[in-house]
Amino acid sequence: MKDSHGRTIDYLRISLTDRCNFRCVYCMPEEGVCAMSHDEILRIEEIERLVAVAAGLGIRSVRLTGGEPLVRKGVVELVDAITGIEGIENVSMTTNGVLLPRMIGDLKAAGLSRVNISLDTLDSVQFHEITRTGRLEDTLAGIDAALAAGLNPVKVNAVAVRSLDQDFLEFAKLSIDRPLHVRFIEYMPVGDTSVDAGTGWGKEDVIPSEELFDIINERARAAGLPELRPAGATKPLGWGPARYFEFPDALGTVGFISPLSRHFCSECNRLRVTADGKVRPCLFSDTEYDVRTALREGDDAAVRDVLLTALGAKPDDHHDKVGTDRKMSQIGG
Repeated sequence: MKDSHGRTIDYLRISLTDRCNFRCVYCMPEEGVCAMSHDEILRIEEIERLVAVAAGLGIRSVRLTGGEPLVRKGVVELVDAITGIEGIENVSMTTNGVLLPRMIGDLKAAGLSRVNISLDTLDSVQFHEITRTGRLEDTLAGIDAALAAGLNPVKVNAVAVRSLDQDFLEFAKLSIDRPLHVRFIEYMPVGDTSVDAGTGWGKEDVIPSEELFDIINERARAAGLPELRPAGATKPLGWGPARYFEFPDALGTVGFISPLSRHFCSECNRLRVTADGKVRPCLFSDTEYDVRTALREGDDAAVRDVLLTALGAKPDDHHDKVGTDRKMSQIGG
C-alpha cells in the first residue's frame, strides 16, 4: 500500500508490552513506568487479528518490540500465529537478549527468522549503569544463542553516545569472525533521553554517523586493521534504513543508522502500534489513531479504516523534530 507521499508501506512494528526487565536510562525511569493494566494492552488474539487485516492491505514484514517483548506471556504462540497469516513474509523481534537462551528454540520453531539485540557497551560496569539492572554476560549469551540457533540475520543495535566513550572499534570487530551485523544508531533525545529528563545527555552527545565511520577507520588503521568498505554479499536482509559496510573477509557487517544527520524519511516504510493499541504514523510525532477500540467494538472494516487513516497521516519528514511525550518503552521504537 502507498501513503500520500508515494512511499510503499509494508512494515509494521508492534509493541507487545511497556514492561521490561531492564531500566535503561534512555528508555524509562529507574522506578519503571506506571504499567498499563491488562485491559489497556492489546490481547494476543487482537494483535493476531490486527496483523491479518494489515496483511490484507499490503503489510509483509512484522517486528515485535516492547518494552521487552519476551516478558509478554504468549509471545511464542503469537509468533507462530503471525507466521501463518497469508501475506506475511517475515517476523522479527527487537530484544535485550536476556531471555533468548531459554526461549530461542521455541521462537525459531514458531517461525521467528531474525532478531535485533540491543547492546550499547561492551564494558560490564557501564552496561549495568546504563541498564540499571542488567548484566553484560546475559545479553552476550543471548547473542550467542541467536547465532547458534541459526537465526539470520542477527543484528546488534548500539546507540552511540559521545559521553559514554564507547569502544566503537571493538563493537565493529564483533562482525569479523561471526555473521553478526553491528549497527550504530545516532543518539536521539526521545522521551526520557534528554538532560532535563535525568540522563545527563544532550545534543553534544550526538555523534553523526559520518564522524563515527571516520573514528572506526582511524582506530582500525592504528590497530593495523583494514578500513571498512561498502558491504557486498554479506549485507543482511532487512527493510530498515541502515547503510552497511564490512571489513575485508569479515563474516558480518557494520551498519550506520542516521535519523538526525541523514533523514531517511523518504525511505520510511512503516507504521507503529503501541502496546495499548494506538497506531503511530511517525516515531517523532505524538499523533496516534486508536485501533484498540476498532478491534474490540468494530469489525475488520473498522480496523482497516484506522490503519488507512494512519497511513494517510504519515508526514513527508519529521523536519528536525526529535522528541515525544511518550517514553520509548511505551512507543516500541
